[in-house]
Amino acid sequence: MSISFNTMRVGRTYKLINYGEVFIFETLSITPNDDYLIKIVDTLEQCYLSELYQFGKGKDFMIDEV
Repeated sequence: MSISFNTMRVGRTYKLINYGEVFIFETLSITPNDDYLIKIVDTLEQCYLSELYQFGKGKDFMIDEV
């Protein structure tokens, strides 16, 4: 079962699946507008969590703690 955005914590590692793409990321900080600054583990790229699902959430959308 997928977790909610509200239960995510800074410093923890999560796996996001959306439209068949899998991202493993670590949360770095929470912004004032309830978005998360994240670091993708595979590429070490920093971005906002909302950028990973900005084009919609697929039927397979799921976030789990690793």
